[in-house]
Order: sequence, then C-alpha cells, then structure tokens
Amino acid sequence: MKELLRAAFSQFEKNQIALVDAELLLAHLLGVSRKQIHSQLIELPEDEREKISAEYNELIQQRLLGRPVQYITASAPFRYLDLAVGEGVLIPRPETELIVDRVIGVLNSSSDKDLPKSVIDLGAGSGAISIAIASEALLKGLKVTVVAVEKSAEAALWLNKNIAKYDLPIRVVIDDVTTALPEVKADLVVANPPYIPDHEKLPLEVERYEPAIALRGGPVDGMQIPQQFIQAAQRLLKSGGFFIIEHHEKQGELIRKILAQDFLPAQTHADLNGRDRFTSAIRR
Repeated sequence: MKELLRAAFSQFEKNQIALVDAELLLAHLLGVSRKQIHSQLIELPEDEREKISAEYNELIQQRLLGRPVQYITASAPFRYLDLAVGEGVLIPRPETELIVDRVIGVLNSSSDKDLPKSVIDLGAGSGAISIAIASEALLKGLKVTVVAVEKSAEAALWLNKNIAKYDLPIRVVIDDVTTALPEVKADLVVANPPYIPDHEKLPLEVERYEPAIALRGGPVDGMQIPQQFIQAAQRLLKSGGFFIIEHHEKQGELIRKILAQDFLPAQTHADLNGRDRFTSAIRR
C-alpha cells in the first residue's frame, strides 16, 4: 500500500494536486479511514492487491483529469456529516460551516428558545446546511422545522438521498426561490446562492465538473442571483426574523445596501481565511 501511495504522491506533486487526495482515494478503496492507512499495517492477498492497485490507478487517472476527489468517492465531509455528492450538485465547502454556527447560536440564544422555530434553507444543494442545522439543533434540544428549497432536479436527488441517510424530517421543495413557499413565513432564512461573477476565472476542476447553476451569480458583480435570494428572504421572513447569506468577498457592501430597505442594519462576517463571506440581518 505504501508503494501505491508513493507513486500517487509523485504524480500528484507534478500536477500540483493536494497529496491528501491520494490518501483519501486509497482509504475509500480499502474502506478504512485516512488515518488508518498510516496507523495500521494493511495486508492483502496477492490477487486482492492487484485488484486494488488497478482500481486505485483508475481513480488516480480520474483525479489527474481534474475530477474532484469528492465526486470520485461520492462523499464530502461537512461539520459532523458525511454527505453523498456527485455530478449535478455543488461540493460543500468548509467556509459554509460557519453559517451553521451562526444559526445554532441565534437559536440557542433566543429569549424564547423553548418555542419551535421554522428555518428555510434557500439553495439547499446537497442539504449540507439543512441537515447540519436540523441534526445539531436536535442534539441541543432546540425545536426546529426545516424546509430545504432547491430548484435543480439533479441537486435535489442528492439532497433527498442525504436527508434519508440521516433520517431527518426535512421538507424538500423543488422550486425557484422567487416562487417557492407562497404565504409561508419563517423565523430564520439561510441562503447560499450562486454568487460568483460570470467572468471570474475558477479552478479547472470547479469550472469543468461542478454545476454552473450553483456557482454563477450573473454578469459584472455577480449580484443578479443573490438579489433574488434576498428578495425571497424579505418575503419569507417574519418581522424580527433572522437572515444570513453567503456571498463573494467583494459583495458585502452591495448586500448590506440591498438589505437596508427591509432589514435592521446588517453585519458582514469573515470566513476561515479572513475574507468577507457572510452577511446577517434582522427583518424589520
């Protein structure tokens, strides 16, 4: 196994691919954790070694062609979750985990936290945010109902698969945010819209494999789609309701300006790299 890893490391290093991907692919094939690859002596019969070697080389070639490791393994970590992902759904990013922290913090610090709260997740994708909020609220004894809104039928397949895996009563609505949930009012709305400006260059593996519908926010400043999500939140939130949206690092001021009409003064928050990434506000 060590020889397989060394060969993969060499290829990945030449192609500027993270070496951890080689470990993740081998761990996936062997059905062990990445840590176990190094901490345990894994011995296999000769015929099994040859089979693993051939399959591993196939996965390595897929990665060298740019296919994301999460799509190859059909798995992506998010907080305490292991989500099923594949072509057609955005791979959840570590930065987005901070949205969940904010929402759980708001729920936990509410003066009426013993009362049930309704949460709407706009642009739910794989279900990362919805499932994390529902599961972590449950662990803390917080009563929440969660509705996940996603317009892509392809992404909704992964969304439903992940909800079923964690056996949570999350309602899925396959609709555009501009028309979803008429007459509904919620306590919290969370949004992770496509926000990358159409002209902005992306890493090849993102551009080639991940769905543009989940990435691109429109021409020039990329605010066309985020603005639709904000308008949806204005419609869906109760007075005093909490809103948080993920956005491009250059969109914070634009987001706050739009929110000023119907929300109390908004606050922009930094991501793990210190870049402006989220803005939150309370509905008037």
